[in-house]
Amino acid sequence: MPGTLSAMPSITIVMPVLDEAVRIVSALKALQTLRADGAEVIVVDGGSCDDTVAFATPLADKVIAARRGRGSQLKAGAALAHGEVLLFLHADTRLPEGAPTLVGGALRAGCVWGRFDVRIEGASIWLPVVAALMNRRSRLTGIATGDQAMFATRRAYETVGGFPDIALMEDIELSKRLLKLSSPACLAARVTTSGRRWERHGVWRTILRMWWLRLRYFLGADPAQLASEYGDVPRRP
Repeated sequence: MPGTLSAMPSITIVMPVLDEAVRIVSALKALQTLRADGAEVIVVDGGSCDDTVAFATPLADKVIAARRGRGSQLKAGAALAHGEVLLFLHADTRLPEGAPTLVGGALRAGCVWGRFDVRIEGASIWLPVVAALMNRRSRLTGIATGDQAMFATRRAYETVGGFPDIALMEDIELSKRLLKLSSPACLAARVTTSGRRWERHGVWRTILRMWWLRLRYFLGADPAQLASEYGDVPRRP
């Protein structure tokens, strides 16, 4: 698979959203320079009850609807992408300067997928520690999380079947699939993500909760049950 990308590969950014009216405009405005340089931006709404779709429409190339759940939303967006490279970005995460160039260089070097290091923004003094642990764990295991802005060549993504249509742990499952093709490019450049999830429920309580959910997933627990416990229950079609 290495060597199949153009000198500056085309890139599609897929962003799953749900009730993100408060931050969607700033999230998409941060991508307008990349759009001007040729990047495609696809927003996938999971059934927002606020003005997310209306706010996103003028700032994205496509805004589509999909069944709620990051796995199903990301899968739907990737299916419509035109880029040689797919980059999956949360609405509360910002890319570093020159992200497409960094991604292209990493992929041309031989990896077919990867992720960025992460910096977590927030008031808690523990968030830098959490980010450092996430980055180190990812380097040791080869498993990336959605907060780290995962990316892959379209060819690699399609070869492994893309994101699984599961309610939770879609990022871990995609990482496991892609690891069969290559180790990830672990870019030291940092994305900046919101610490709202950690601060809402308490930093260490959130960490322990996520470790427990991940352990149970690796032991075969149903992702739908884990999503229910996590507090993210997909709405029925």
